[in-house]
Amino acid sequence: MNQFKSLRGMVDVLPEQTSLWQAIEGVAREHFSRAGIKEIRTPILEATDLFARGIGEATDVVGKEMYTFSDRGDRSCTLRPEGTASVVRAAIENGLLTQGGQRLWYEGPMFRYERPQAGRQRQFHQLGIEFLGLKEPMNDAEVISIAWHLLNDLGLKDLELEINSLGTESDRDAFRTRFVSWLESRRSELDPDSQQRLKTNPLRILDSKDKKTKVILESAPKLSELISAESRHRFLHVQQSLEDLGIPFQVNEQLVRGLDYYDHTAFEITNSQLGAQSTVCGGGRYDRLVQELGGPATPAIGWAIGLERLILLMTQQANQNPLGKSAQLSKLKKPDLYIVNQGVDAKRKALVIAQKLRDAGLRVELDSSTASFGKQFKRADRSGADYAFVIGDEEVKTGQAPLKYLRDSSTKNKEVSTEKLLHLDDLESLISTIHKEQNIH
Repeated sequence: MNQFKSLRGMVDVLPEQTSLWQAIEGVAREHFSRAGIKEIRTPILEATDLFARGIGEATDVVGKEMYTFSDRGDRSCTLRPEGTASVVRAAIENGLLTQGGQRLWYEGPMFRYERPQAGRQRQFHQLGIEFLGLKEPMNDAEVISIAWHLLNDLGLKDLELEINSLGTESDRDAFRTRFVSWLESRRSELDPDSQQRLKTNPLRILDSKDKKTKVILESAPKLSELISAESRHRFLHVQQSLEDLGIPFQVNEQLVRGLDYYDHTAFEITNSQLGAQSTVCGGGRYDRLVQELGGPATPAIGWAIGLERLILLMTQQANQNPLGKSAQLSKLKKPDLYIVNQGVDAKRKALVIAQKLRDAGLRVELDSSTASFGKQFKRADRSGADYAFVIGDEEVKTGQAPLKYLRDSSTKNKEVSTEKLLHLDDLESLISTIHKEQNIH
C-alpha cells in the first residue's frame, strides 16, 4: 500500500516547531489585549464572489491563485486567500458596524495556488488586525505602531518601514490615465507580466520586481504629483504621527500593495534577510471595501503578517544571536520534572503525583513505557528536565523516592516523601532546598 503524503504546498507543523508558533501567538495576544483589539474568527470557506468583489477580479489572487470549487448545492465556494474580506463580511452580517468603531484581530490558515518556496506555501497562515469605522490619520499611525512594536518585541532586527499614499479613487483614476499613456509608448520595453498588467491592473506595474522594468519606472509619472491637497495633507499627518512615535520610515512612491481595495495609506515592513520576498508585514487603508461588500460607507485600515515568513526570519535571527529574544522564543519549553517509574503500583502512584504537580502549575512529563530505568533516564535527559523523580514498587512501600538532579552526576539524590509531595504547592521550594544543600549555583 502506498504511503500517503501531504499535498504540494501543504506543510505539517511538527511538535518541535509549534512551540515557536505558540510563543508568537502569545506575544501577539498580549499586544492586542493592551491595545483593546478583540479577536474574531471567520470560516475558512466563503462564497467566491466575496473575494472577486472584494479583492478585485483583475488581481493575480482572484485570476490565478484561488482554490475555487462548486459544492453539492452548486454554489461556487473558495478557500479564503486572505483575511480582510472575511472579517468585513462578518462585521456587516453580524451588525458590528452599528456598534461603533471595531478593533479586531484574526489568525488562521489561508490558501493560494502559488509556486511553493521558503516562507510561502499554498496553505499559509496570517495574523492580522482590522480597524473598522476609524478614519483619522492617527488610526493609520496606530495600526502601523502596533505592528512595529510587535515585531520588535519578537526580537526582529533590521526592520524597515516603507509608506506611501495612494490617494483617493479619483486621485488614482487621474494618475492611471496619465501613467497608462506613458507606459503605452514604452510597452515593448516592459517585461511580459507588466505588459499583461497594462491591460488589467496597471498600477501593479509599479511593484514589478523585474530589474529592467524597475529602471524604466524611475522616470515614470509619480502618483504624488496628482493626488489632491486633502490627500497630501492627510499623508503628512500620518508621517508626523510616526515621527512622534519615534518610528523610522521611508516614503516609497512605488509602493502600491497587491490588492485593489486600498486607499490613502499603504505600508510594508520589510527585512532584507528574506531576499526577494522581503515583506514581513503589509497593509493599508481601504475605505471603499465595506461598501463594496454591501455594508454602509465605512473607513477602515488593517495589516497582515505571514506567519511562515515571520518564523523563517525569526529562526535566521535566532541562529545569528543565540541569546536574543527570537532565540529565547524559539526554544522548546522543557518540563520542570520527569517522572521515571516502573512497576504496577509505582505507575499508579506516579500518575497521581504527576497530576498533583501539574495542578500546582508545573510542567511534568510522565514516562508511560515499560522500559528499564536506564532507558527512561535517557529519555528524561533528552527531555531537557533538570530533575527526575524516580518511583518503583519499593519506593511505594517505603513512601520515600529519590529526586535526581540530571545536570550533575556528582550531586547526591534527595529523598522525598511521596505523601508529602502530593501536598506540595510549589516544587520550587524543594528545588531551592536541594540547591542550598548541595551548593549548586
